[in-house]
Amino acid sequence: MHSNPPALPPERAAQIAQARREVIESAAPDSPRVAPWISRSWLRCLSAGHRPQQRVSFDAVSAQHARRMSERNRGLVAAARPVLDRLARAIADTGYFAILTDARGVVIDARGLPPNAERAATNIARVGVDLSERAVGTSAIGAALSELQPVWLHRGEHFFDDTSVFSCAGAPLFGHDGRCVGMLDLSAVNAVERPELRQLAALSARSIENALVLRQPHDLLVRLNWPGWGGHAESEGLLCLDSDGHVTASNAAAREMVNQSAMTAASSSPLHASDLFALPWTVLWDAARRADATPIEVPLWSGLRLQALPLAGRGSDDAMTAAGAPTPRPRLRDVEAALIRKAVAEARGNVAEAARVLGISRATVYRKLGHRGR
Repeated sequence: MHSNPPALPPERAAQIAQARREVIESAAPDSPRVAPWISRSWLRCLSAGHRPQQRVSFDAVSAQHARRMSERNRGLVAAARPVLDRLARAIADTGYFAILTDARGVVIDARGLPPNAERAATNIARVGVDLSERAVGTSAIGAALSELQPVWLHRGEHFFDDTSVFSCAGAPLFGHDGRCVGMLDLSAVNAVERPELRQLAALSARSIENALVLRQPHDLLVRLNWPGWGGHAESEGLLCLDSDGHVTASNAAAREMVNQSAMTAASSSPLHASDLFALPWTVLWDAARRADATPIEVPLWSGLRLQALPLAGRGSDDAMTAAGAPTPRPRLRDVEAALIRKAVAEARGNVAEAARVLGISRATVYRKLGHRGR
């Protein structure tokens, strides 16, 4: 670590100081000199009765409590471990280290702490330590969990004076069902400002989310992308289906590509592949059985098309064949629904026009699609 803390550029230091006077001392709703989410966090700290001069203590954690936290978050820790190890190598020469927390901001793993780390760093890189906004004020950890977006903040942008030695980037982590399960933090003490770490934190968070999706039981994995677009695996959509075609898991990219509102609102009843794709869902199974495993184009009900690479899930096809189970065949109701939805899409959502083309009533259209007439 640095023996003499690097000084902030005068302009940067002046901006932060002015913003603190405007928001913390004068209680202005925001300041153009810092990101809006920083002002919101400062105001929440003030509303909780905190003052910047208060001492921040990182309470000691018993070995029993640390083990309990690790066990409670075993799946997330296991999914994140390879990513954290890669991160530790990538940032080894910068003084930054990686911290993984649960959805409450409690540390569940840490990697890459420098051998000669200052006490401030060792205080926060311990499993079981509470680093939520409630406990330590404004930080990348509390902000990422509150704002649900990647963040960066430096030195005096932290609320408490005691935490103004830190610089940190953070990104929230979303589970296979789209809910926030934790966050990834990259922190350093008395370090040079490196806002580019926000992008690294976000990219690493996507890798962890993908690992969480792939750990879920599934019979068919569909890798999604836009036609003609390659890109990194972190930007690829992952959609997991069971043997009946129901969605069991998805990553953020898949939810954004397909129908995020439908997928996140489907917690009460399982979402089916036929609700997402305007074709019989068993076409995906047929593609997965091909020896060449080449991508296919699949239409969405919006009229857009995606490139899909369906792959047999863990033990799906082989296990079903070995057990003598029949391979999936199109269900009549799925084929009917696919044809009706295609007609509605071609009619630009005009149910009456779609019903006329199909030669059925509007009521039948709504009934077959499982919707109430409007």
